[in-house]
Amino acid sequence: MAVETEMTEALGAAAGRPGEAGGGSARERQLERLRQRAAELRRTVFGTICRGGGGHIPASLSIVEILTVLYEAVLRVDPARPHDPQRDRFILSKGHGCVALYAALAAKGFFPPEQLATYGQAGTMLGGHPDMHKTPGVEASTGSLGHGLAFGAGMALAGKLDKKDYRVFVLLGDGECQEGSVWEAALFAAQHKLDHLTAIIDYNQLQALDRLEEVVELAPLAAKWGAFGWAVREVDGHGVGELMDVLTAAPLAAGRPTAVVAHTIKGKGISFMENVPIWHYRLPDEQERRQACAELGMADPLEGGP
Repeated sequence: MAVETEMTEALGAAAGRPGEAGGGSARERQLERLRQRAAELRRTVFGTICRGGGGHIPASLSIVEILTVLYEAVLRVDPARPHDPQRDRFILSKGHGCVALYAALAAKGFFPPEQLATYGQAGTMLGGHPDMHKTPGVEASTGSLGHGLAFGAGMALAGKLDKKDYRVFVLLGDGECQEGSVWEAALFAAQHKLDHLTAIIDYNQLQALDRLEEVVELAPLAAKWGAFGWAVREVDGHGVGELMDVLTAAPLAAGRPTAVVAHTIKGKGISFMENVPIWHYRLPDEQERRQACAELGMADPLEGGP
């Protein structure tokens, strides 16, 4: 990954956009804005799940920077025209991380942020997995793992046949990459040269209540995607500069779909949740919640705080 980071910074410098570590006035201001947005989104995710009484906190926190960069700097989407035929499409294949998506959609203006308070309540449009028929901005109903990439490949093929230039981004969990349907879709996308399709893999190396290496090992993951005919880049999944560079550059190669292997930390931002499998679907107790709030820089969501 160090080599890929150096490549990203070199490419950015060559394009007049210094790498994240190198600073640069306009670029650094943009990156700092994205970091602040990501911090806000992380607080929103934690508060929403705590108030709602259940949800996948670590699986949502690991994808915060990815969603921030997509919705703030990459995707061509307009909340005022959610069904614009020319819009870019985003699919959250790992649907259990949906609260992060809800927070990103609310921040983008697809629905009022006040709606987040209904999460976990009867009749809400914000369910435990995304529902395209209920939630504005959701492109595909997901949660049954292994199907998001096939959705995305179909959308990308339709765009190619219709001679539209919209892009399709699919965010997958690493555990769901054990599904055969993922690799069938990967073969299909490569065969049909769907270069407007980008798969982003949340490579936190934890799967539900265990580590990938103890369930079904995926390494070498980047090499596998390359062998299936995809153009591949590995990045720091929490580095907004690296993410912005690779996602704005996609497609990385003409006639080939792009795979971005994003190295992430499950539970990122809350020290006692980071890389700890037991937190996959668990709510913190009062003491843990207060510690998490202190680390995230927010008021306790269950004590009337924002």
